[in-house]
Amino acid sequence: MSLKQCVWVGVVLCTVGWGWPSHVYAQGNFEIQVYGSETVEPGKTMFELHSNSAIKGTTTKEDGVFPTQHAVHETIEITHGFTPWFETGFYLFTSIQPEAGWKWVGDHIRPRVRAPESWHVPVGLSLSTEIGYQQRAFSTDTWTVEIRPIIDKQWGPWYASFNPVFDRSLQGQGTNRGFEFSPNAKLSYDLTPKISGGLEYYGGIGPVTAFDPLRKQQHLLFPVIDLNLGPQWECNFGVGFGLTHETDRLLVKLILGYRFDLGSGGHRGY
Repeated sequence: MSLKQCVWVGVVLCTVGWGWPSHVYAQGNFEIQVYGSETVEPGKTMFELHSNSAIKGTTTKEDGVFPTQHAVHETIEITHGFTPWFETGFYLFTSIQPEAGWKWVGDHIRPRVRAPESWHVPVGLSLSTEIGYQQRAFSTDTWTVEIRPIIDKQWGPWYASFNPVFDRSLQGQGTNRGFEFSPNAKLSYDLTPKISGGLEYYGGIGPVTAFDPLRKQQHLLFPVIDLNLGPQWECNFGVGFGLTHETDRLLVKLILGYRFDLGSGGHRGY
């Protein structure tokens, strides 16, 4: 499958989704991704476009937050590698609301370090921290911070990654909840040299001191396809299914990324 075909699959499925009926939960996902441990190489810059939409989501404002159903979230992520073990990413979040048009949502910054290869660790290890702002119309918490340890491993055609995420509100309704546990995980298998199929999981369990009741937790499963279009490309597509009342019930996502060399040689592919 070519890049053009990948883009068209995502566009078609997103378009079909505009006819589906309603359900659940408040504004949420702008970057739906399980992180791998590798960082962008020194001098390289990764540009990514994260696109997703809730086919079945909320249909009315809740706590002053825009509904999710049929809103299209477009996030631009720019990540630059500074050393073999350090990178920094910047996010620009936007949302296209069916009744309100295209809106700026907020911005985040994400420095990340990883265990150097010279340490000869048997698994990939890295630590990401993310802090940023989002408008009150899109979240009841306007300033948030996230701490994301990343553990992954490739063995043969199999790949697994676990992100035990800890996040908290710095300003907003959730400040009294402290750090919350939001685990992410991925398991995939190389079906061909060009195509991998897998399953991604995203959870929102609640405060680390006392998890929320199951009915209040968020649990989301994404069957996904990753395309190997070359070392400079990233392409991930999935359809997500919410498993609890507090989760959007049906979503689609598409991530397209490309690495550039922005050093002295100009705009050259990685």
